[in-house]
Amino acid sequence: MARIVMKFGGTSVADLDRIKNVARHVKREVDAGHEVAVVVSAMSGKTNELVGWVQGTPKVIGANSPFYDAREYDAVVASGEQVTSGLLAITLQSMGINARSWQGWQIPIRTDNAHGAARIMEIDGSDIVKRMGEGQVAVISGFQGLGPDNRIATLGRGGSDTSAVAIAAAVKADRCDIYTDVDGVYTTDPRIEPKARRMKKIAFEEMLEMASLGAKVLQVRSVELAMVHKVRTFVRSSFEDPDAPGMGDLINPPGTLICDEDEIVEQEVVTGIAYAKDEAQISLRRLADRPGVSAAIFGPLAESHINVDMIVQNISEDGSRTDMTFTVPSGDVEKAIKVLGDHKEKIGYDVVQNESGLVKVSVIGIGMRSHAGVAATAFRALAEKGINIKAITTSEIKISILIDGPYAELAVRTLHSCYGLDKN
Repeated sequence: MARIVMKFGGTSVADLDRIKNVARHVKREVDAGHEVAVVVSAMSGKTNELVGWVQGTPKVIGANSPFYDAREYDAVVASGEQVTSGLLAITLQSMGINARSWQGWQIPIRTDNAHGAARIMEIDGSDIVKRMGEGQVAVISGFQGLGPDNRIATLGRGGSDTSAVAIAAAVKADRCDIYTDVDGVYTTDPRIEPKARRMKKIAFEEMLEMASLGAKVLQVRSVELAMVHKVRTFVRSSFEDPDAPGMGDLINPPGTLICDEDEIVEQEVVTGIAYAKDEAQISLRRLADRPGVSAAIFGPLAESHINVDMIVQNISEDGSRTDMTFTVPSGDVEKAIKVLGDHKEKIGYDVVQNESGLVKVSVIGIGMRSHAGVAATAFRALAEKGINIKAITTSEIKISILIDGPYAELAVRTLHSCYGLDKN
């Protein structure tokens, strides 16, 4: 017998038929004698609809961004998961399974006070564990918790993944199964490269890089939590027949296991290729090269919640002036330029330039730590295809390259092939 947390995303619970299918997946694990908790998202499209309703309401007069009360925003958008958890509990009960729905505040999942993008502070899983031990399936609304003001707080888009991993850690689950509309983690996006392969295992660090660099399989914070708490996490497809061969395998079910790198016997040099579209580059020209200039630039951007990624600095020959170039999401360009303009006197730049429509392509693999020439292989392969590189950043296990948007798919296929990821 094992203790399992199962999470089902919006496409997996899109309608009543899909919810019945999810119930069959849950029943399979219950019939095998496992203790089960289930975390569910809102039905597909429902959160967008709820957000649209909030954004369509009259704004608070004189208020700064956001223009509506974030606490009431959370009260509205969290209702989608509540509907799903109730429907799944009812469906399980109709199948003879002892099930009960739980909201985030009933557990409780304690969060900070950042409504709309709250972070989980602690979870008291004792009541859930007790009920699971008595044979009851806990059907938990993902994406939501309880803030210090005793009001519902939501965890940000994709937050149900984070809910599931956090609950798995709190109840000391043997594993956390993330069911989605794909059957695992691939070496790159199969829609771009049909030769992409599903991986049997991937290390936490690699998955964290892939999630943060554009792979949409898991939310970044959920991978962070899994890595910190060593939660063995399987990415699985909810569209597989629940009773297909191997689906009930406790040790090696179909899908991709995200685990500690010690579990991976043979480590590939490169594990996967990720990409992120809609990147923009901002350059500040002829800055004074003095202590504190970087803090003067990136401090105000951070305070404005603008995520800065690739940073490149060039210093003039005499060392008196410098250029600073960095990337932000394309949607934040205007906001970033305004922030920089408001602080121009303190920063001391001559001119600001920007370019949108760029793409960041990343090569990821824990095997890079012990192999030379990985970067040179990428640069050579892209050069042979006539792809110009605008910026480069590296870490122990990744190389990120900024290129023009129209070359994105060619670059992904080229890098996927040059590292042999298209071979079985």
